[in-house]
Amino acid sequence: MVKTIEELNREFASAKTRLASEAKKKTKSAGMPSQKPMRAEDTILQAQRAEIPNQAAASTEEQETKNQAKNAKEMSAKKSRKGGVGKELLLLGFKIALLASSAAVVLTFLFGFARMGDPAMDPAIKDGDLVLFHRYTKAGYLPGDVIAFSIDDSVQIRRVTATAGDTVDIEDGRLVINGSPQQELGIYQNTDRYEQGVSFPLTVPSGQIFVLGDNRAGSTDSRIYGCIEIDDTLGKVMTILRRRGI
Repeated sequence: MVKTIEELNREFASAKTRLASEAKKKTKSAGMPSQKPMRAEDTILQAQRAEIPNQAAASTEEQETKNQAKNAKEMSAKKSRKGGVGKELLLLGFKIALLASSAAVVLTFLFGFARMGDPAMDPAIKDGDLVLFHRYTKAGYLPGDVIAFSIDDSVQIRRVTATAGDTVDIEDGRLVINGSPQQELGIYQNTDRYEQGVSFPLTVPSGQIFVLGDNRAGSTDSRIYGCIEIDDTLGKVMTILRRRGI
């Protein structure tokens, strides 16, 4: 039996209505409202909104990483500074110890100090002055040198007036060396013999020297105890540390 066009249209409309009714029933049974199809603009906007939290999280993580790196760098710099200060202090302590050791060696083996304990060298060296002497000048003493030496368990400071081989005499209040009266600068008193002293003229033996104090009237020197051994000398006086009102 051949159907007409109208009958076919009715059947198609009925089938379409039935399918729509069944689809609505399925949507209601699932508890979900029917959704309209999303436009392209809505899809892009939704994607951008979803991306914002991800970007914020990434930015926060990047900032935390930067902060951690900065803190680590600061800690490293502090440790480096502390280490540098410690090394500088250690180096400074080493330098001070080295200088102190060098000074001790110099003062022990090259130089020495002695205190003037009487007025025998006045006015050049006063009683109480501290003198610095050089130890390694023993072999080259010359007349006019001021030296420090040990005698009778004490240290004296006197001036060399004659060396080995010289003949010393005292005549008419003047010092005579090898027959020649001496013109002594800085000596303001007569040079006299002591009654309890040595006999003149005398010749200075090898390895010895003859010494006098500048203050001739009150000096205990070679006029009393004779020539002294060079081995008993401490050294040549280099400078004076003058005591003033101490």
